Amino acid sequence: MSRAKNRGTGTRAGTRASPSVRTDPLLAAHTIALIGLMGVGKSTVGRRLARRIGLPFFDADSEIEAAAGLSVADIFAAYGEAEFRAGEARVIRRLVEGPPHVLATGGGAVLNPETLALLRERTIMVWLKADLEVVSGRVARRDTRPLLRGRDPLETLRQMAQARYPIYEQAHVTVETGQGTHQEAVEAIIEAVLAHLNDRTDKDRPEKNRPTRP
Repeated sequence: MSRAKNRGTGTRAGTRASPSVRTDPLLAAHTIALIGLMGVGKSTVGRRLARRIGLPFFDADSEIEAAAGLSVADIFAAYGEAEFRAGEARVIRRLVEGPPHVLATGGGAVLNPETLALLRERTIMVWLKADLEVVSGRVARRDTRPLLRGRDPLETLRQMAQARYPIYEQAHVTVETGQGTHQEAVEAIIEAVLAHLNDRTDKDRPEKNRPTRP
């Protein structure tokens, strides 16, 4: 089951959500940026989320590959991680400065302070978080991730988590995906993002215009 947290409040998504498009002015007005470690499902869940709320979907790694004419693995091999991160930052800025959409970022994108600041300012950042053992089992089945080649997946993920979790914690919303379905993760994201946006709207509203709650 997926669990969503917004400012420390835990919520749980239902398991029988309709797959139809959910049109909501608040959702449609914002870019939703998914962050988190490799293998947590950012791209898969992001595509489903985009269809669910009627927004375009972009995968940062795919956009980088299209711009460079090379795969991520080939960029790492030919130019190194530093050059990849520079291109990643340029691509994410271009996307974020465009119309609202759902964006799946690379796991290390927010290590760039400028990218982190941009995403915090211009998007709703959602940290997809899952148990490292679960993630390790997923990524071990693929040999396309440069940072895992020749290394123990679980130990590498633990090292990444130690370095990156303090940065991921700056997201506006955290969704714990666990071993739930992708659709459960989508519904949890929608619930948590709407709660965050409504909370922000209430805080921005003048005190005298806020509705009286029983």
